[in-house]
Amino acid sequence: MALCVTQMLCAPVHAQNGPIGQVPPAVVGPGFPIASDARLAGDSRQTRFVLDLDKTVPFRAFLLSEPYRVVVDLPQVSFHLPTGAGTSGRGLVKAFRYGLVMPGGSRIVFDLTGPARIANSTVLDAANGQPPRLVLELEEIDEATFARSVGIDNRAPSRSADSTGQVAGPGGVAPPAVRPPPTTVAIAAPPSGGPPDTRPVIVIDPGHGGVDYGTQGGEVPEKNLVLAFGQALRDRLERSGKFRVVMTRDDDTFIPLGDRVRIAQKQSAALFVSIHADALPRGEGDAQGATIYTLADKASDVEAERLAEAENRADQIGGVNLTEEPADVADILFDLARRETRTFSNRFARLLMNDMKSAVHMHKRPLKSAGFRVLKAPDVPSVLVELGYVSNKGDMGNLVSDSWRSRTADAMARAIDAFLAKRVANAGGERPEKPAPARAKP
Repeated sequence: MALCVTQMLCAPVHAQNGPIGQVPPAVVGPGFPIASDARLAGDSRQTRFVLDLDKTVPFRAFLLSEPYRVVVDLPQVSFHLPTGAGTSGRGLVKAFRYGLVMPGGSRIVFDLTGPARIANSTVLDAANGQPPRLVLELEEIDEATFARSVGIDNRAPSRSADSTGQVAGPGGVAPPAVRPPPTTVAIAAPPSGGPPDTRPVIVIDPGHGGVDYGTQGGEVPEKNLVLAFGQALRDRLERSGKFRVVMTRDDDTFIPLGDRVRIAQKQSAALFVSIHADALPRGEGDAQGATIYTLADKASDVEAERLAEAENRADQIGGVNLTEEPADVADILFDLARRETRTFSNRFARLLMNDMKSAVHMHKRPLKSAGFRVLKAPDVPSVLVELGYVSNKGDMGNLVSDSWRSRTADAMARAIDAFLAKRVANAGGERPEKPAPARAKP
């Protein structure tokens, strides 16, 4: 049946220690503005946020709902804020997050206690011994007024404007515009001029990134831990020469969940491996070991459902408002391709578990399933690997260990090799068989 459907449709970077939210040195270059301190003042009716900078920058600020948030977009900024900055709030702000959201662009996301408006937003020049400052003033409003304000831009006040209406910065030079969040991600094409590269494509997806830190069990956020592991796995796979490896992110950049899936589809990937690290909420006991997840309409247990809900909130954390296009389940070819993909995904998950358990400690229930949005490519076999629990001291020690990272990457590479070797053999030595591409019903 699968054949019929197909014919019908035709060097590792180590985890960074330091302040939460600090951008790893690999993506902090000379000339980027530096944010050195941030503070909140006020009460539940009016709250002020101040960010100390070493130079003035353009910005845009806007409101988002469900939940109540304020988003501030900036050019790329090197954040050197005190440890724990943003983890607690004041007045109208419950907490805030900050980081790189794309190359060239940073973002601050404020979680609000209720509906509020941006009463004032400006960048002040250095004066009276104070550095340049970004100032954001929030004011409590009712729900109806908030709803009318959602999505409206508030920008730095203009000193002057050019003929295009662009705000001019110091010296009359228009500052670079801050780009909106990406809805598509550019992927480098394989080299041209020679024979086509027919090696299977493996997409490695380090979770979170940029303003989305993931779980935090200490000074090293999940986004840094999984990026370091993803790069180690990439290097291990590339050394074999058998695969072409594509990373959904190779630095501290926020990538929306839908774009991660589209990367795999655009590359006609033979396999998609998403890398994460879990944590149990404080007071809910302890857990340890690696877990492998596949996609399911119904979660295998309560913990899997909790984790999927948490991971699926990544776009909300990043301040983007993306809706997933519904699958056309009435299309029989789409449904057949999706079922076949899930079969391959489950097969790889079992193979991966067997290889990993010989090298690393596994969770007492190492195979689980839930409705992870990042696993929903209907034509790409996909798994999500939780390397361990950052809330467990032993697992956290492993996650920052070079030897553990190398040993685990070797085990995963062996499983990937064995899985795709079998599929290549079944396909007669050509590219690995893939589920039929999904097509919407006309």
